[in-house]
Amino acid sequence: MSEVDKQESQGEVNEEDENEEKEKSEFTPVSEELVLHPLKQKWTYWYLNDDRQACWEDRLKPVCTFSTVEEFWALYNNIRPPSGLNCLCDYNVFKYGIQPMWEVPENRKGGRWLITIEKGRPGEIMDLIWLEILIAMIGEQFGEDMELICGLVCNVRGKGSKISMWTKDWSAEEGNMRIGQVLKNKLLGAEVPPGCSTPLFDWLKYEDHDSCQKKSGSTVKAKLSISAVNQMPERN
Repeated sequence: MSEVDKQESQGEVNEEDENEEKEKSEFTPVSEELVLHPLKQKWTYWYLNDDRQACWEDRLKPVCTFSTVEEFWALYNNIRPPSGLNCLCDYNVFKYGIQPMWEVPENRKGGRWLITIEKGRPGEIMDLIWLEILIAMIGEQFGEDMELICGLVCNVRGKGSKISMWTKDWSAEEGNMRIGQVLKNKLLGAEVPPGCSTPLFDWLKYEDHDSCQKKSGSTVKAKLSISAVNQMPERN
């Protein structure tokens, strides 16, 4: 090879090296490029285990507090869905600083929109209802009534599981009813897995926490009710 050819070859190599270095300098790692999408407020994901030997307070543990869309999905995609939990376990997602207990000041005068999932329904139904409502809640899709909302609870039980949205004031009837209507619309508009029956629920029922604590039977008279099929809500 002549000296000219060697120089040309070396020049091509140098040019390639320069281009590679330029590309490297222009490339920013994904972690640095990632644009986070903040939520309007922070939320805490809680887990209640099924240890019957421990007291209720010791069974309840905060899992993670998240404040961005990316943090939420990083958590959600790495934990079991509700259908994967053992009986007597709960998931709770509440506004940061609010504990998922009836007794705390933020919940003491409140109530809950309750969805009962009958025993025997596919686990995908519970997972779908939970995720649909959870995304609506942390995405602030309840408008001005977000101020009333405290959090979301999933109780996994052998005789039938429950998903409930807690609000801080059971007497705020109009706001609670609007929240219930949003819940209904979200669930009726959800994409249901093949083979699962619809609608996802029969009734949404609103109960106050105080009556739930004092109940002598298995049910509490609902203060508000919304049917999956009827257009008009009921005030009891």
